[in-house]
This record gives sequence, structure tokens and C-alpha cells, in this order.
Amino acid sequence: MLQSINQQPFFTAYMNNSKAQDLDKLASRLASPITIGGKTIFNRLWLAPMAGLTHSAFRKVLAHYGSCGLMFTEMCSAKAVPTEKPGISPVFNWHECELPNLVCQLVGATPEELIIAAKRVEEEGFFGVDINMGCSARGMIKREAGAALLKTPDMALAIVEAVREAVSIPVFIKYRTGWSDDIGPAVDLAKRFESAGADCLVFHPRVAPDKRTRPPKINHIRYIKEAVSIPVFGNGDITTQQHCQNMFDRTGCDGISIGRMAMARPWLFAEWTTGFMPEGNIFQDYVIRLADALEEDFDPIRALKRFRLFMIYFAANFRYGHSLQATFSTAKNMDDVRSMAKEHIRPNMELSITPNMNLYSL
Repeated sequence: MLQSINQQPFFTAYMNNSKAQDLDKLASRLASPITIGGKTIFNRLWLAPMAGLTHSAFRKVLAHYGSCGLMFTEMCSAKAVPTEKPGISPVFNWHECELPNLVCQLVGATPEELIIAAKRVEEEGFFGVDINMGCSARGMIKREAGAALLKTPDMALAIVEAVREAVSIPVFIKYRTGWSDDIGPAVDLAKRFESAGADCLVFHPRVAPDKRTRPPKINHIRYIKEAVSIPVFGNGDITTQQHCQNMFDRTGCDGISIGRMAMARPWLFAEWTTGFMPEGNIFQDYVIRLADALEEDFDPIRALKRFRLFMIYFAANFRYGHSLQATFSTAKNMDDVRSMAKEHIRPNMELSITPNMNLYSL
């Protein structure tokens, strides 16, 4: 049965039902610094890259709420990056203040593509570069990029070696289990990635064809962690502090990468690492801030498209999220979004402790 409570009591109820010492322990663990490729990151709770979602506008809002250890761009095409113009490109775009804390995710099929793009990323001043080996969208697979590289481990390794040789900034790899449930190939790849010079692995324990129809096999992260000496971050269906603690306890991973839940509640980074307690109608505040940021960073058509992508995850916060999503789907511009937020996002709306999966899994 879906658990639901009113917005303001939500946070108090959550605290009352959790052992304070356990939350303090988790916060201490998440808030401890970690060094990746010779660079120190102030905590171990990171934003996962998400196509169409972790763009400059969302990251601006996330930065407002604070405490995200490391942010990742949305997926950028390695073929396009060398000629992209920041401020014009809807994807390869950022604010200068982000760069010390921002990793650019690249997707490509060959070492030649990735080398040129990675060099551009380093020249622009990013913290690091992330190689996408997890996206299983049809277009990526057709291009033999993303998760398709897991079918050709020698090519995947060649790409990592080439990028490592081309740049001095930290090199991250985001990848999945592979194309079958056998964890063996993923473990072997982890070892080869480390030997090739990767600085950090972010592992999502699902097979590539699985569009979140089944829960991730969290224990598989432990096999990856035990196979290498470089940091390993876990990713997959983390929606509460208890889920976060369970991933640490069951896998021994070095940190946690948050995707969809960051879209739903971006203040969770501060909540989980510092004990921040949201006050007032923070959900309304969030939507209005995002509308403002989208309007500043994108043309009206792109801004609206990106808002509609985001709304799926935001609406999943609420017991009656389908109705809320339907309401906002009629917005024609960011002025409409702001007006709807003021009218329809009220302090007494019923929330679910974990997201409405009927929306959240889209």
C-alpha cells in the first residue's frame, strides 16, 4: 500500500521513524571526502548523469540547495563536442562556477571520437570526463556506443586507454552489468578498466536491456568493489536514506550516485549529508526556481520540453501525482508553469515516502 503523509509533517515523521544514530552514521559516511585521480571531492553523494535532465538549468537549482559532492552533465555526443559552442549548445553547456565540481559525460563508439572530445573537455576546465557505457537507448546501440560497448570489451578497453593517455583529468566510467545476468564479464571489465587507467567506476547493477522493469541486483556492486582498488560508486533505485545505507552495508561501495530521486527532491543531498530539514512549501519553491533557470538557459521550446521530462519525476513525489502531471502538461511556457505551481502545489498535499512507481519508472 502506498504510504502517504502531508508535506510539512513528512520530514518530522520520517525522522521519528528512523534511528537518529543511524542517520548520523550515514551522514558522516556520505560527508567524508574522497580523492579521485588526485583531486579531492568533499562528499560521497553525487548526481548521476541523465539525458535531458542533468542540464545546466537543473544543476543551477541543485547548487542552490547544496551539498552535492560531484555533478555530471547530461550525455554529450563525442562526435559533436569538438565543435559545440557553449551558450548555444543545449547539451554541452555550463556555468563557469560549476566547472570545479562538474564532470562531462561523453558517449561515443571509437577511441578516435573520444580522444578529441575528452581533450576539449579538459581544455574547458571540467573536473573530469565520464565515459558512458550504460545507455541502452536504441539510437546508442545502433551506433555501437553506450551499453553496446559492453558487447565488445576490447573496444571498450581501447577507448579507456586512449582517453587516459589523452587527458590528465580524472576519468570515470559509468557502466552496467552487461547483456546477461552473469556478473563475471563486468568484474573482468572492472579489472581491465583499472589497469587501463580509469580513476573511478560508477556501476549500475542492471542488464543493459532492462528498462527498470526489475530491481537492480545490488549485491553485484560488491563483486565490482572487491575486484579493484580504485573507488566504486553504486547506482540504482536509491530513494531513501535507508536504501542508501543498505547499499553501503551490502556492497562496501565508496559512495552513492543518485539519478531520478535527485530530480524528485534535489535537497536530499543536503538532507542526507548535513541533516538539512526543508521548511515551508519547498516543492513549490523548487518548481518555480527550475522554471526560472530553464527560461534563462534555454529557448522557450527547449525549456518546455525539458520541464515536461522533469515533471514525471517531480509528480512521483505525490499520492495524486498523475493529476498534477496532467495539469502541468497543459503549460505553454514558463509563466504558465510558475502560475500553476503557485495554484496547485500546496503545503498540505499528500506525499509518498518513496516515489509513486507508476510514474517514477517511466
